[in-house]
Amino acid sequence: MTRVKENGSLGGPAARIQCRPRGDLAIILSGGGARAAYQVGVLRGISRHLPWVRPRILTGESAGAINAAYLAAHPGTLPEAVEDLARLWNQLTADEIFRVGPLSLARNVLRWGTRLMSGGAAIAPEARGLLDTAPLRALLEQSFAPVDGEIVGIARNLDQGLLKALALTTINYTTGQTVTWVQGGQILDWERPLRRSVGTRLTIDHVLASAALPFLFPAVRLGDAWYGDGGVRLHAPLSPAMHLGAERILAISTRYRPTHEEANQPAVHGYPPPAQVAGILLDAIFLDLIDYDALVLERLNRLLGKLPRPEWGELRPVDLLVLRPSQDLAALAAGCEACLPRGLRFFVRGLGAHETSKPALLSLLMFMPEYLQRLIRIGESDVEARLDEIAAFLTDRVTSVRPDPWRVDREIA
Repeated sequence: MTRVKENGSLGGPAARIQCRPRGDLAIILSGGGARAAYQVGVLRGISRHLPWVRPRILTGESAGAINAAYLAAHPGTLPEAVEDLARLWNQLTADEIFRVGPLSLARNVLRWGTRLMSGGAAIAPEARGLLDTAPLRALLEQSFAPVDGEIVGIARNLDQGLLKALALTTINYTTGQTVTWVQGGQILDWERPLRRSVGTRLTIDHVLASAALPFLFPAVRLGDAWYGDGGVRLHAPLSPAMHLGAERILAISTRYRPTHEEANQPAVHGYPPPAQVAGILLDAIFLDLIDYDALVLERLNRLLGKLPRPEWGELRPVDLLVLRPSQDLAALAAGCEACLPRGLRFFVRGLGAHETSKPALLSLLMFMPEYLQRLIRIGESDVEARLDEIAAFLTDRVTSVRPDPWRVDREIA
């Protein structure tokens, strides 16, 4: 049995590697809007050096759900799938994700303003997302080539034994439950008071629902309920992969972990603008909980290590490696604001994105090649910096490297 490893940044010292038994590998792709381009860079670096690696379990939420579904449905090898995904992200622009014209943005803002000022009157207009994501639906339909909405490539890879399961997580706005939609063979459902799984054949609507950023993107109807971004209220982001039988989990986060000195530096001066408050809230919702879940998993592994095997019951040790950016991806977005279409730039500046040095909200919407290509390059270089450790984790080799001072229990215990 091994212990969970967590790293403060991909560029920092590596953690100690031990031998581990072979088992199903899961890759978890978290949210982060446009920052999910970083995940593509990490996957590209891994597939270039370890082309034989192919995870049998994929889970994703928010923008990570798009990447996870793409990999799960692709007919080729991991390098082929990642290269096609990288080509898609490299040329992506904001107008392929949502309508960026001034009239479209103004119409949605006016609708929201009228509803807020109506006092609940019956004549109040229906307000959905601030942004119209019809272009994203068209992009996904072109990329996945669905049949009656179903992403048929997933079933094909399941039938060929290339995939065990794909899980996409959403939030049910009707009940407040976190719902993980799972497609795979011989998968047992799980249910907790506020989170549960549902077996299904995944469609474009499931992907759109998981990626529906609250307030910004409209919710998506699945059956009789409306669903949104899976990162909301996802208290246990590692849970779907573990329920699906993963024994090793590689989680790719888009959240940069600052040093103590960086964390103490103010991002704004004076009263915080709405963009700063919204960015902090969205980061807390989507990206912070993986640290806590990693700590819980490490403590569980420790406990199992002290118990005899017959007393484990249904529990089992699970190895975890969390990869995260070596640079602050939100801070990088500030330098790309001028690249945005005029209407979108006017919108985010109105929220005060230009008043903060770490515009997390802006980074979620920065679907521009100048920003996305840079994130992909960072992901690739981060893998190069930690290649020995990543290879040891993915291929069961033993590597002797330095201990990591950024262990998760030191950071957040």
